[in-house]
Amino acid sequence: MIPRYSRPDMVAIWAPENRFRIWFEIEAHACDAMAGLGVMPKEAAVAIREGGVRAMAALAAEPALHVEKIDAIERVTKHDVIAFLTWLGEFIGPESRFVHQGMTSSDVLDTTLAVQMTQAADLLLADLDKLMAALKKRALEHKMSPTIGRSHAIHAEPTTFGVKLAGHYAAFARAKARLLAARADVATCAISGAVGTFANIDPRVEEHVAEKLGLAVEPVSTQVIPRDRHAMFFATLGVIAGSVENLATEIRHLQRTEVREAEEFFSPGQKGSSAMPHKRNPVLTENLTGLARIVRAVVVPALENITLWHERDISHSSVERMIGPDATVTLDFALNRLAGVVENMVVYPDRMQANLDSLGGLVFSQRVMLSLTQKGMSREDSYAAVQRNAMESWKGNGSFMALCRADARIREFLADEELVALFDMGYHLKHVDTIFRRVFG
Repeated sequence: MIPRYSRPDMVAIWAPENRFRIWFEIEAHACDAMAGLGVMPKEAAVAIREGGVRAMAALAAEPALHVEKIDAIERVTKHDVIAFLTWLGEFIGPESRFVHQGMTSSDVLDTTLAVQMTQAADLLLADLDKLMAALKKRALEHKMSPTIGRSHAIHAEPTTFGVKLAGHYAAFARAKARLLAARADVATCAISGAVGTFANIDPRVEEHVAEKLGLAVEPVSTQVIPRDRHAMFFATLGVIAGSVENLATEIRHLQRTEVREAEEFFSPGQKGSSAMPHKRNPVLTENLTGLARIVRAVVVPALENITLWHERDISHSSVERMIGPDATVTLDFALNRLAGVVENMVVYPDRMQANLDSLGGLVFSQRVMLSLTQKGMSREDSYAAVQRNAMESWKGNGSFMALCRADARIREFLADEELVALFDMGYHLKHVDTIFRRVFG
């Protein structure tokens, strides 16, 4: 995480202050449940919460000071949860002996990570909504703006710019559905004690903490929450990043000098190059391509975290301390940047039409071929006749329509007015409404 590619709300989720606040809430809820079960005096649970509230207020007022105090204790204990509990006990007093009864550090750490991941998912879901709203608006704006569809980066057949954007909207709609499922998958609570057997803590404590935090109970935690849940979460972020790069790459291609069908907004005073004053570079979408690589890079470590020794080891811990913040902060920034690119993107319909027309009607070759087969010519002969004229047009030896009209073999099957009618743009756009209904409802 670096400030250049970070947004404050997502960064705050991974800040020590938020982590310690969640740790306290877990401990306090557990104490409340244990007091209700008679495991500790109710007065002790009250004192723990009141002392913890004072601790959290102090942390909020002077975060750097108190984070350093906890870190200083950890430098001695070599254990982060114990360091926190020691610091917390200074605010609680003698009743602090009841804190963490029957619990293990993973109960706190894994449940906290679940809360942080759901918090991060909620921000990412809002980001997706913002991006999808921008894509829908621009897709409707250019629903019937003809442009050339390309396969292998070569002119294929006509489509519309709106259909292009609708396709990307649909991809992010799928991304949202996957993220909702991944959020539900990681939103589990484990308060089961050493090796997850509840030997020293009642399962009802776990149920109480889960309810208070808005989480589900982990069926079998083995002291840690199974990491296949986390792997799916980060894999989902990786797929979303792939969709970010897919759209960013499309915009980069459309901005190429030879294409110039759409481009990033170039603001007054913006400079494209330190050497060449004429440059208008697609710097935002190039940046998004790079950020997507960072998010995707966390997927393999997350998958490797699934395998742990027996009931628990901490080989996953160092990985998650890095990839949790890095992946979510980076993707949060990327989605918001991409939404801005789409909202402000400059579109050139006239240039799209010029590119459509640049090959002299070659993009209608399939329709001519199909019409010949419908009139009785074999597919092999019709393909050969159309390709023969298409290649001449490609070489610049006349428009495709003119060459077809002069081809005696083609004229055997198609009258002049029939041939001319095959070069109608509307033919290719007749089902755009159907596509939009499928995407947008």
